[in-house]
Amino acid sequence: MFNKLFVLSQYVTPQLAVSRLAGRLADNEHAPALKNRVVRWFIDRYGVNMSEAAESDPEAYPSFNAFFTRALKPGLRPVAEGQSVLVSPVDGAISQLGQVTGDRVFQAKGQSFSLTELLGGDEQRAQAFTEGEFATIYLSPKDYHRIHMPLAGRLREMVYVPGKLFSVNPVTAENVPNLFARNERVACIFDTDAGPMAMVLVGAMIVGSVETIWGGVVAPGTGQVTTTGYDDDQPEIRFEKGEEMGRFRLGSTVVLVMPKGAATWNDDETPGATVKMGEAFGSVSGGG
Repeated sequence: MFNKLFVLSQYVTPQLAVSRLAGRLADNEHAPALKNRVVRWFIDRYGVNMSEAAESDPEAYPSFNAFFTRALKPGLRPVAEGQSVLVSPVDGAISQLGQVTGDRVFQAKGQSFSLTELLGGDEQRAQAFTEGEFATIYLSPKDYHRIHMPLAGRLREMVYVPGKLFSVNPVTAENVPNLFARNERVACIFDTDAGPMAMVLVGAMIVGSVETIWGGVVAPGTGQVTTTGYDDDQPEIRFEKGEEMGRFRLGSTVVLVMPKGAATWNDDETPGATVKMGEAFGSVSGGG
């Protein structure tokens, strides 16, 4: 009953207004006493391990978002070596992984979502990933919320897709159809030695915003799908494996998609398993 009420409440909540207000409050640097109380409550409530943080003093962060997107101590997440090794882009828990079925990506019991819709509605863009390999990783509130590259790659395009802001926790994933292709998201398409790679950063309830290293906070405000291409006439935006490429300013989910046969997930990577950024997650053909 509680789960049903939780999901139902998200349909009637003004998701965008609530989330944008939360984002503004999380960025506020003018009420340090309040910020410190909220941060300490959050650490206690969710069991955040501050011993891993580069700055372990919660009061040293100027805002809640600065705390939430905190850096880790150098060397704490070593990046697995090997040209064919694909690494986890984040700390989190695997929601699902496997093969795309036609244009459908498995979400949870009885639920799936459209690959084409996930990537902004462009069939040509999605075609490269038809019958491909996918992994969906959920970041809980306690997790490290910076996003890193699973493989070395050059940015080809970024697609902002407006949408809803449902929670993306397991309860919602099991009960809201088409969830990840329904929520606001940023799809980043990279060219890698193993072929194209899609990194989709999915927004959620209370998520202040999504941020990328090359463009800062992604907030076009147009209410429409916005595509930014990065062609050969522009300075190359390239990242090595394990480099930071973005961050969630209040947590969410990453959907990683590779072409058919380009990636093989490790046998121990199964739904529910926890992962750490930089650890070996799978292997690719053609390089890494």
